[in-house]
Amino acid sequence: MTTSVERRIGRTVTTPPAAPGFIGEGHTAVDVVTPAALEASDPFVLLMDDRLDIKPRRQIGGAHPHAGIETVTLVLEGTLIDRDEGDLNAGDVLWMTAGRGIIHNEAVEVGGKARILQLWVRLPKSDRGAAPTFQMIRKASAPVRTEPGAVARLYSGSTGGVRSTTQNRAPVTLVDLTLDANATFEQELPLSYNGFVYVVDGSAAVGGVSSLETGQVGWLDRPSGVGAGPLKFAAGERGARIVLYAGEPQREPIVHHGPFAAGSVAEIHEMFQRYRAGRFESMNAIARRTRPGNEARA
Repeated sequence: MTTSVERRIGRTVTTPPAAPGFIGEGHTAVDVVTPAALEASDPFVLLMDDRLDIKPRRQIGGAHPHAGIETVTLVLEGTLIDRDEGDLNAGDVLWMTAGRGIIHNEAVEVGGKARILQLWVRLPKSDRGAAPTFQMIRKASAPVRTEPGAVARLYSGSTGGVRSTTQNRAPVTLVDLTLDANATFEQELPLSYNGFVYVVDGSAAVGGVSSLETGQVGWLDRPSGVGAGPLKFAAGERGARIVLYAGEPQREPIVHHGPFAAGSVAEIHEMFQRYRAGRFESMNAIARRTRPGNEARA
């Protein structure tokens, strides 16, 4: 028997101040979600809020591997420039399925100010051997739900009668929600879904918490039962921008090490062996192969 239960915020976390990032001068980062309690955050591994203020255009980071996860890069501000994957502008999302192994970010550049949220979602055991791939979700093509004083841009899952066409492996709802002052909004979520809201700007009452402020994270409660229920938002006097991440827990063993997630330490070792043996595919090679006009080479 299905039930409708209002979804609530079970706990709140105040994120730490932005700290110097790995890129060096002009890069700070906030650990929004860490991989310290993977069972509690299932299906999410981590979320980083990267802030960049780089005057001359320069390459950031370098080639690095991923396996066993999907990475979801949402650009909040600015532009990332990539010679093969294409530029990512504010409101764009790059949804990458690392699967059995991929080499990522070989030639990404940035100039000026940019802000990026990068989420890691664990892949279920059945999908960790999948061929690596990615999807570029442009702001202009992402479905939008509008309510009085509210704009919800959808990158995965559904909101109201609006549904995303993103082909992610792990069931996830991702909504970038902008609320005017004192505006309200409701998002229906399955009772089984775990997840959280991250307040990017402003403040709002969410899921029974009187006020979540900029930089705070509100984790969903874990009710029993089958069905779905609404998560309610009410913006404060300054309005709010909130990103919602919610997904179906996989309830499988998980081990995280560096850029890999797997079901055991032995599987992590196998991933490293494949990487060192040169068996991970380059994301840029995938991008070049699947560029319009080149699909026949895939």
